[in-house]
Amino acid sequence: MRAPIEADPGSVTVLHAVQPGDGGVARVVVDLVRAQRAAGLRPVTACPPGTALAAELRAEGAEVHDWRAGRDPGPALFRETRELARVVRAVRPGLVHAHSAKAGLCARLAVRGRIPTVYQPHAWSFEAVTGTTAGLARRWERFGARWADRILCVSAAERRTGEEAGVAAAWSVVHNGVDVARFATDGPAGNPAPTVVCVGRLCRQKGQDVLLAAWPAVLAEVPAARLVLVGEGPDGERLRAAAGPSVRFTGAVGDTVPWYRAADVVVLPSRWEGMALAPLEAMAAGRPVVVTEVDGARESLPPGHEALCLVPSEDPAALAAALGRLLGRPELRHRLGREAHEHVLSSFDVRRTGAAVAEIYRELAGVRGTEHREPIAQ
Repeated sequence: MRAPIEADPGSVTVLHAVQPGDGGVARVVVDLVRAQRAAGLRPVTACPPGTALAAELRAEGAEVHDWRAGRDPGPALFRETRELARVVRAVRPGLVHAHSAKAGLCARLAVRGRIPTVYQPHAWSFEAVTGTTAGLARRWERFGARWADRILCVSAAERRTGEEAGVAAAWSVVHNGVDVARFATDGPAGNPAPTVVCVGRLCRQKGQDVLLAAWPAVLAEVPAARLVLVGEGPDGERLRAAAGPSVRFTGAVGDTVPWYRAADVVVLPSRWEGMALAPLEAMAAGRPVVVTEVDGARESLPPGHEALCLVPSEDPAALAAALGRLLGRPELRHRLGREAHEHVLSSFDVRRTGAAVAEIYRELAGVRGTEHREPIAQ
């Protein structure tokens, strides 16, 4: 069954297929849905029930469909793909926007190019695994690219990583953006002890284990320093067992803004990213950040900050040296924080991101916006 759709993106229903429903991916989707609703599109989201994403969008009156999908591929893949195809048939979108590896897998299998499709990796699937599994993930990404009208990367480095893996695609690069006004603060934290904050899911990707390995060297230089790990995840128990008394775990939090404002320095020691949101949010709050040299990190930093704020991934000594240097020099922290805020304000405002994504939709609606075809999966 077919029905016409219009070339004007303001008349097109956009289905966001999303897994995971929390963390940075969820924040990106919330911002896009808000922008698209304000612009007159009909954004609809399919995501796992009971997630922060589902709750926040429903609280704002956005249309959400439950899609029971886990993070990893496995025996449930056929069912998950079939259920997403049912959502597609119910929603009848003019465009599908799949976020992250699992949704990208299921959405492309369900639709197979019959509806204009945008795939946004938010970091490549093959970076999260090793050995044979990584090889299989690369082969899928190369094969699956044929069912994406556009692969949308959040950094030029993420695109290069895809190209180096042999993914041939129609590419767009749109940097992540943040609501600068939401994170802005009036000045320094004013802590009684120098405080480092790390915001992120407690998992291998975010590298908190490397941070804890670096922390004794930081304490040797700044004995009063305190570290706060904001978030929860599968590595939580192991990380808590490895942490000393100067480390605090907050668990999952509904609002990260107070923790950025409480920080003297924000750190994200990731092993891989596309372009992490946490450093952008921290810089919007006027905080200097220390990040590892992964995709998107160099692009997100203000000019001239690399020497002080960018360190190799999985290098505890380099991480400790960077943190110790900033904790010991308040005037340097304040200058870097001011520059960081201005940088995010000028280059990473969420409105800029929303407008760039809308332009991609406009291009695809014009090229492919002639008919809606039903997805294949039954």
